[in-house]
Amino acid sequence: MAPTSLSMAFWHNFLGKSALWYKKTIIAFLVINPFVILYDPFLAGWLLIIEFIFTLAMALKCYPLQPGGLLALEAILLGLTSPDSVYHEVVNNFPVILLLMFMVAGIYFMKDLLLWSFTKIMLGVRSKILLSLLFSLVAAFLSAFLDALTVTAVLISVAVGFYAVYHKVVTGGDNYPDNDDMVAELERSDLDRFRGFLRSLIMHGAVGTALGGVCTLVGEPQNLLIAEKAGWDFIEFFMHVAPVSMPCLAAGILTCLFLERFRLFGYGATLPEKVRVILLDYDREMSSRRTNLDNAALVIQAIAAVILVIGLALHLAEVGLIGLMIIILLTAFTGVTEEHRIGRAFEESLPFTALLVVFFAVVAVIHDQHLFSPITQWVLSLDTAQQPPMLFIANGILSMISDNVFVATVYINEVKEALDTGAIDRKHFDILAIAINTGTNLPSVATPNGQAAFLFLLTSALAPLIRLSYGRMVLMALPYTITLSVVGLACVSLFL
Repeated sequence: MAPTSLSMAFWHNFLGKSALWYKKTIIAFLVINPFVILYDPFLAGWLLIIEFIFTLAMALKCYPLQPGGLLALEAILLGLTSPDSVYHEVVNNFPVILLLMFMVAGIYFMKDLLLWSFTKIMLGVRSKILLSLLFSLVAAFLSAFLDALTVTAVLISVAVGFYAVYHKVVTGGDNYPDNDDMVAELERSDLDRFRGFLRSLIMHGAVGTALGGVCTLVGEPQNLLIAEKAGWDFIEFFMHVAPVSMPCLAAGILTCLFLERFRLFGYGATLPEKVRVILLDYDREMSSRRTNLDNAALVIQAIAAVILVIGLALHLAEVGLIGLMIIILLTAFTGVTEEHRIGRAFEESLPFTALLVVFFAVVAVIHDQHLFSPITQWVLSLDTAQQPPMLFIANGILSMISDNVFVATVYINEVKEALDTGAIDRKHFDILAIAINTGTNLPSVATPNGQAAFLFLLTSALAPLIRLSYGRMVLMALPYTITLSVVGLACVSLFL
């Protein structure tokens, strides 16, 4: 129903279709903050952090850029930080912004090759246990060199494509994949099993992006930020985190095999034979339609992938600039020369890039108000051997309910300041940086709030098709959360 007055129209437009209670909550935050600042700016700074984490946790109600951005703007207007401080944080983390702007967009032009690869894996392997393992390992490998969001996007594209093909066949051409009204009773069992099959594969793949993403400086946005503060290149980053990341990778693989073998937590569903026949027929038809132009494009994408891996491994340039090089090569040699076609590649990365700048505004508040100094001082006052596991636990818990990029940004800045002031030496800084990196990457698989790739999956067109709700995602991630958290903490305590 259209608003009946101008004032109601303003209220209707505010945060769009968000729930009424959510809109009122954000308004309450904005009204309360000035009064708290008058009482105690330090307390107001902590309140701002809690409010910002709330916007991240409620990301399904409203994308955090708008409510979080309003809170950040108010903080600047009320003097909790300044535009210069925000600009300083943005400039210090410019390599991360470059990564999000250009690397994600660069991989967008490599999607055909990635889709082709995952399609062959899905239809070429009949063993569900082996298929799940391959999905997890391939997603982990790709995430180590690309980024988790892009790899997740590929997994979603493959699953949506296959689901749409099968659903269209069994409904006789129904154009609404989420509508089962026209599915014959005999086909409903196969459809439910197919949904379970896709759910388990997608979740194994999503967790795989976290297993691979923790290993290298380009796997997750916060990795590059941590590497920048630590001065690590691609190889150094891998070697530093390997004592934790490699055992966790092994633990993740064993968890995958265990869940599929004993069909626990919603895993273990197999691909019905009728569905396999339909999908194989579709794949053969698509392969027969592939032209020399399409084949040439796949060859170019494969060459670009090799160049990308070499460029990242040798650290030939900033990661974002390597991504820009990939954009240039792939568009030039595959005939993508129209501005609007190039622009589509940035649709996935720029909203999150804008949100990251808002993160840095909140980080500027934390820095200017010295909000984390008491916590950092307490951690650094502990015995040296206790500090890494405590940082791992603190980062892990916060990353489960908030966003791991935000949490890592806060803690690495605090630890870097401790290094700069002489509170810790360089060797201990490296150990704490590893604890922060692994703490934000591994336990954050617990919820879609912590992992951007998980949130991307939950809000995608695929989730309602395969009946993947927030609660079901948390339940399916639970065994991985326990395994990765326990193994990660043990490795941080024993090997660092």
